[in-house]
Amino acid sequence: MEARAVAKYIRISPQKARLVADVVRGKDVENAITTLRFMPKKAAEILRKVLESAVANAEQTETIDVDTLYVKEIQINGGPMLKRFRPRAMGRAGRILKRTSHITVIVDERGLN
Repeated sequence: MEARAVAKYIRISPQKARLVADVVRGKDVENAITTLRFMPKKAAEILRKVLESAVANAEQTETIDVDTLYVKEIQINGGPMLKRFRPRAMGRAGRILKRTSHITVIVDERGLN
């Protein structure tokens, strides 16, 4: 039985968030939370909060043993982009895309087989 948590429209680029997600994917939840807590990246704090939310969602289900949870899947997809303009040379304007992310964390029980 799995539990999930979703955070949408987070103001970090998906490329930067995926670097952090690759570190904790497949780890035990307790180990993943500890790793994220001491990682000096903006995405680490965001992912930690979403992971803790997924664990809290799992606690609400009677059939899931929280002590055996692991990070089954982390998806980081691109959200809508904020379009901004920056002055450039000779009266031109350059477009800047401020990217957003949709983050999905799925936790599952580690099989004892």
